[in-house]
Amino acid sequence: MTDILGKEDIQVEYDRWGRMKYHPELHPNHGKPFTESDLEYLCKFYDFDGPRLISLALGRTEHTIRTKLDQLKKRGLFEYYKNLNKHWV
Repeated sequence: MTDILGKEDIQVEYDRWGRMKYHPELHPNHGKPFTESDLEYLCKFYDFDGPRLISLALGRTEHTIRTKLDQLKKRGLFEYYKNLNKHWV
């Protein structure tokens, strides 16, 4: 089926935990390094938006978002990026 912009519907697949699987149109930044802006956005808005919306906003899979968040918390960098206020106020 085609939408009003003439694009085909995107077929999304989910893993057994209900997380969206990689799709090149939805996750264009898959495999690319996180920027400082990405890390600030992730830490600042994760509690409000959750992993699915953050993954779409940053163009990465939900698994990647959760993994990066866990790494930042373990390294004690979560609060640093959450309060950075350099790219997102």
